[in-house]
Amino acid sequence: MNHEIIAAGKPALKYAKDGTAEYLKRLQRYGNYKLTHIKDGSSEDVSKRLLEASKGTVRIAMDERGVTPTTGELVQLYNKWEMRGFKNVTFLIGASDGHTQELRDEADLVLSLSSLTMMHELALVVLLEQIYRVATIKRGEPYHRE
Repeated sequence: MNHEIIAAGKPALKYAKDGTAEYLKRLQRYGNYKLTHIKDGSSEDVSKRLLEASKGTVRIAMDERGVTPTTGELVQLYNKWEMRGFKNVTFLIGASDGHTQELRDEADLVLSLSSLTMMHELALVVLLEQIYRVATIKRGEPYHRE
């Protein structure tokens, strides 16, 4: 399965740049993982661009109003997508004011990393770590502990 994360704006803080680079490097062993940054802007403009860029993929909108699965439940979602034959999954991180209702409605899943609000740079690193965690679990590697 091909994975893409499309995020509005680029990380400016060193920890976010370093964390993003680290997890993208680790994920190279597990398949096709791509991070695309689009220009930040209003929620309406960014959501429109995110919808266009993710056309034809399983769309996962990252939003604090979404479901908050456990890591095990996230692994089960991945397994379900693979069993259904989905080839492309796209995680969407919107503008600083969030996604539009239209984007949330068009998404196949609205996913929250936490019920706490977090800055986009931190959310990107946490998302990449969770995707890495799922990849290691699926391979039977000892990174994840219950």
